[in-house]
Amino acid sequence: MGVHDDLHARARTVMPSWLNPYYTNPIAIDRGEGCRVWDLEGNSYLDFFGGVLTTMCGHAVPEVVEAIQAQAAKVLHTSTLYLSEPLIELSEMVCELSGIPDARVFFTPSGSEANDAALMLATIYRRSNQILAMRNSYHGRSFSTVAVTSHKSWSPTSLTGLQVNFVQGGYRLRSPFRDLDDDAYTAACLQDLTDVLDMMTSGDVAALIAEPIQGVGGFTTPPDGFFGSMKKTLDNDGILFISDEVQTGWGRTGEHFWGYQAHDIIPDMLTFAKGVGNGLAIAGVVARAEIMNSMPGVHFSTFGGNPLNSAGALANLKYLLDNDLQANSLARGEQFHARMQPVVDANDGIAELRGRGLMLAIETVQPGSIEPAPGAATSILQNCRDRGLLVGKGGLYGNVIRVAPPLSVSAEEIDEASDIFTEAIAASYA
Repeated sequence: MGVHDDLHARARTVMPSWLNPYYTNPIAIDRGEGCRVWDLEGNSYLDFFGGVLTTMCGHAVPEVVEAIQAQAAKVLHTSTLYLSEPLIELSEMVCELSGIPDARVFFTPSGSEANDAALMLATIYRRSNQILAMRNSYHGRSFSTVAVTSHKSWSPTSLTGLQVNFVQGGYRLRSPFRDLDDDAYTAACLQDLTDVLDMMTSGDVAALIAEPIQGVGGFTTPPDGFFGSMKKTLDNDGILFISDEVQTGWGRTGEHFWGYQAHDIIPDMLTFAKGVGNGLAIAGVVARAEIMNSMPGVHFSTFGGNPLNSAGALANLKYLLDNDLQANSLARGEQFHARMQPVVDANDGIAELRGRGLMLAIETVQPGSIEPAPGAATSILQNCRDRGLLVGKGGLYGNVIRVAPPLSVSAEEIDEASDIFTEAIAASYA
């Protein structure tokens, strides 16, 4: 029995059955550097999923490592009951970068908790438990975020204190409006929003929460301006717009720093997580002061924005900005897209290549149809790993391969990954 086999056997005896690692023979990552990682048996891989879009600037970035080490040598934890210089400096940076006027930020340990906090703020501020979300959405694993997640496989319970309605969104491939052009598609979804408000709510809806590009849903991407049109309708009734930027934030889409900026709007709230900490457990919600300050009662956070995570996140964001990784995301994403589009066009078992920047995906289908082919996606995932490339899987039916390397990825690494990805696709359809 190998190292990984033994570790997997041990894991099965102490961890829940519903925690299922990738691959028929799971691996453990031992160390990483830049966009490359090594497993416990010494095998090397290009990491093009980054722990689910989390290793944003790369593994073992010296500036980030040094900041973490320096803070660890001073104090790891204090809680929000005390002032924290790293937390306040990080808060100032995040508020300024958010684009939200008179912004306030509250930090949490995870994206689920950030979205949970945003939903609580919205329902308190609007004095309503009615929430709108998008079909094919994913917002987390907490009790409230499961309620606004539109995936049967990610929804273990229907119990909720929220009244939720789902509207048509950016997943065009399986939408009844998929044959319409961008403007007509947006108009049709906007009419669906109006119909939901008129027919399925009592009017005083608290908020709509939406991912500018759906993450777990398979990197589905609506037309530019899509949410701008929706927000005009929401504003007529005072309904808040929450932009879930857990996966789209910090320049990953290339063209914009935040996903919401493709839609010519400023959200009332935005949530973030994953990439900001480059692997550290830090997330948060940004809102206008009048919304953030509407929370009654006494509140604090034990772990949200603790000194260690704040120092690491601060160094990570400075590295991102100093090295203009947003521009690199745009250039390298266009490079990967150009390499893979001919491969996709030549294979009738792949419905489309979609996404923006370094947030790209292919959706596998039964040849000549849009019937999902999850087996093909699983095969591509495995074939990529066998050739030294780690990618992700998702989509409503588990039939989407997601590609999201660190924003620091080089042109040479994109070429190497493209070659492997092309070979893996060919082997899966041989």
